[in-house]
Amino acid sequence: MSTGEQFVTIAAVLLGALMTHVTNYLMERSRNRYQLLTRWDDKKIDAYGDYVDAVKARIATAVRLYEVREGLAESERSEHELREDLSEASRVWGGSFERVMLLGGDDAIEEGHELNVLVSEIVWQATGKIDGSLDEWRRRNRAAFRAINAFHEAARQDLGIRGSVTGEKHPERDLLLPPSRQAPADG
Repeated sequence: MSTGEQFVTIAAVLLGALMTHVTNYLMERSRNRYQLLTRWDDKKIDAYGDYVDAVKARIATAVRLYEVREGLAESERSEHELREDLSEASRVWGGSFERVMLLGGDDAIEEGHELNVLVSEIVWQATGKIDGSLDEWRRRNRAAFRAINAFHEAARQDLGIRGSVTGEKHPERDLLLPPSRQAPADG
């Protein structure tokens, strides 16, 4: 084998080694990026889910307080205890929204802000900070649940999830009220 052939062989081996190294580097980099993206998506899903759970818990706690204050229901818990429950639900809700602020996409954060305003109005009426009729109470709750759906939509878009939670396949639903408490039909 001549010297020229030996150089060609050595060059081919070096080129093969270099190509193997570059290919492995690019594949590893791509895998790391995917893992990082997936890790953040998992955190976002948890943040979004925890936030919606906290919002619903805050609303449910406000409902119990409102019903007791307005004489619509009785409770084994005093009004003071129900206010403490609402305070704790509000603390959890605040922490969960902070995680949305840290991890969420712009649209999800904005929908969260809109939802927070509506839920605050529910809490204010439940605690007596603002006045309102039972019809206004129900309107506030309906608006909050529409805003929850809007938040879901923004969160799903941020996560790249196809489909929708509203629209033709998922028509808007009303509050679930027991038969004795249904709003009177307009007539």
